Amino acid sequence: MNRFLNRIEEWLIAFLIGGAVILIFFSVVHRYLSALPIPGVQDWMLALNFSWAQELCIIMFVWMAKFGAAYGVRTGIHVGVDVVVNRLDERNRKRFVSFGLLAGAFFTGCIGFLGALLVWRNGAHYAFLNLFGMAPSDLPEGPTTPDLEWPTWMVYLAIPLGSSLMCYRFLQVARVFWRTGELPRHDHAQVVGIEEEGALVGETFADGESIAHERRGRPRAGGDGIPAHEPPPKTDGDASA
Repeated sequence: MNRFLNRIEEWLIAFLIGGAVILIFFSVVHRYLSALPIPGVQDWMLALNFSWAQELCIIMFVWMAKFGAAYGVRTGIHVGVDVVVNRLDERNRKRFVSFGLLAGAFFTGCIGFLGALLVWRNGAHYAFLNLFGMAPSDLPEGPTTPDLEWPTWMVYLAIPLGSSLMCYRFLQVARVFWRTGELPRHDHAQVVGIEEEGALVGETFADGESIAHERRGRPRAGGDGIPAHEPPPKTDGDASA
């Protein structure tokens, strides 16, 4: 179940950010080509309507941010100030970390609940009742977005869904921490899919400096391994000469 939820979460975030970037790219190209006085091309570009692109990108980034926050809790990429907590003894550290995780779960749970009320009162109740043919005539449909004319409750649905998932992630991390004492850690230098084949650049540079310091007290060797201040040994040909 958790593995399936992880895959859905990752694919949704990747789709949202990838789709938003592609949409912004085409929107910018359309804007610049529409201003160029090229016969045929300008008329074709002006006939295309991209006025909805900005609104859709904003909606996609909002959904990406909500689900990305839940992904951050699961993988441990959120910024945390834990200098004082890590200086405590193991027993008190476990208490403080557990309190922080449960406080995060409580906060996001409240946001999810209030977000669900917002969605329900913003038109979702009409859509639900209308689906089964029970919507009264005096019940308002709810507002819509300016450009896409989508029901706003569909846009605001990111609040209860994303916050509820984030609350679940907090509880999941708290459960693992209480059992093992381990928190999810994220290595910012690690790239998924690329294995570490050699030392990092900084480590290589440090190793080179240490080797250079070790060789400073010794004479530099020539190309054939003979110290530079010593003449090469004479051969039989040199002696006969």
